[in-house]
Amino acid sequence: MSDAAAPARAGRRGRGGGGAARRAERTAVSVETAKYIERNIPNYEVLTEEALDVIEANAETVLAEIGVAFVDNPVALERWKAAGAQVDGERVRIPRGLARKLCSTAPSEYTQHARNPERNVVVGGKNLVLAPVYGPPFVRDAEGGRRYATMADFEKFVKLGYMSKWLHHSGGTVCEPTDVAVNKRHLDMLLTHMVYSDKPFMGSVTEPSRAQDSIEMCEILFGKDFVQDHTVMTSLININSPLTFDSIMMGALEVFAKNNQASIISPFIVGGAMAPVSVAGTLTQVLAEVLAGVAYSQIIRPGSPVVMGTFVTSIDMNSGAPTFGTPEASHITYGAGQLARRLGLPYRSAGSFCGSKLPDAQAAYETANSLNMGLLAGVNFMLHSCGWLEGGLVASFEKFVMDADMLGTLHHFAQGVDMSENGQAMGAIEEVGPGGHYLGCEHTQANFKTAFWRSDLFDYKPFETWDEEGARDTQTLATARVAKLLETYQQPKLDPEIETRLRAYVTEKKASMPDAFG
Repeated sequence: MSDAAAPARAGRRGRGGGGAARRAERTAVSVETAKYIERNIPNYEVLTEEALDVIEANAETVLAEIGVAFVDNPVALERWKAAGAQVDGERVRIPRGLARKLCSTAPSEYTQHARNPERNVVVGGKNLVLAPVYGPPFVRDAEGGRRYATMADFEKFVKLGYMSKWLHHSGGTVCEPTDVAVNKRHLDMLLTHMVYSDKPFMGSVTEPSRAQDSIEMCEILFGKDFVQDHTVMTSLININSPLTFDSIMMGALEVFAKNNQASIISPFIVGGAMAPVSVAGTLTQVLAEVLAGVAYSQIIRPGSPVVMGTFVTSIDMNSGAPTFGTPEASHITYGAGQLARRLGLPYRSAGSFCGSKLPDAQAAYETANSLNMGLLAGVNFMLHSCGWLEGGLVASFEKFVMDADMLGTLHHFAQGVDMSENGQAMGAIEEVGPGGHYLGCEHTQANFKTAFWRSDLFDYKPFETWDEEGARDTQTLATARVAKLLETYQQPKLDPEIETRLRAYVTEKKASMPDAFG
């Protein structure tokens, strides 16, 4: 079935379930979500063709002579041997050109379907899909400070993501709910994404059986045949840099690739710790790791969707702490984008990265650098686009809405410059003439509502008004916005029969095993 036909099918599927489902649809409130970004601006490129050739040749040398390790995964070793690689213990050496040849079957773009077809996203090409922070064990808000995350916190973040206009994707582990057993929390998280949002979401990757649970829950939500024919999850597979592919992540990749679900193959790079301190050396290692990971996904199922990922940060050589928003990280992010385009793969990188402990000036500067870098680098899927704090250890409620608001600037900048007759505004210039003003002219009146991006959060009032209203700083405004969004949240429509089946699946699965917190 074509992608053009899929939304109609998904819509018919969502309207099933009888009178209760129809009543749910009639009473549901639709929340405005902007379409994923379609760039009308050029990508920023820092590497010459000669430099790219050198990095690609060096990556092939790494694969052929140094090799990569597939640990605790004898089946993967057999697959590589059958594909033509040299296997020595757990070390896999891939002959020059083999990985690139295998990667050639991966699609250059794909559609991830949401349970609401209007929220479908296309990953690849000139598009940019924005998803929230992923993985922090702690949360922070102005009232409770820094604390371990709970399932209640997770639910709030999913609701905030659903209510955020500029966010296209519900994400995955928006925070790590530590009050639920490790072996069961993925079920609650998936259920929350499926029930409390109708945007696309990510699957569980922390154990292959949990990836399989993700598939089975999607089969309830979308229908089994639909899942096999369409991509309904984009999930994160991290490589244990340098050059190591562990059995947990590869096991999850195997499950998703086998079932036609998308995986982000993403080296986890802290420059000077997991990769060389130089930009070219890091890009060489990143490319070698991505080539091996993507190639393996295509060995599992040729044509399965996959994304070239790069998570890059540098390190403070005094403290050892990761640093964000730095020029070196920008060089790597821009360069990796060029390499991804030469491979013909969608690209994941960047986010609302910062090392600050609070949503303060440091957080704002580093985040702005990181977000703009991602837009200009040609990123197609931006995980961590809002909510990131303290080097990824903390998901902040206030920063979530601050970042989500600022994502609107990316949408508007990506539109480029309007050179239509209206954009040229020659009539306005003629109407106003020398010494006049444009406030009342016809062109201004026709365009004032859409001419300039305007924050829904920042304070633009005169000083006197601002002072009378309590002289509130941005974090105070963000606290109020969090409360307002959660207060006005209404659950998006979902067939009650499907929700009942999903909840029954989760209950049965959780009851089938004892709690494990290790």
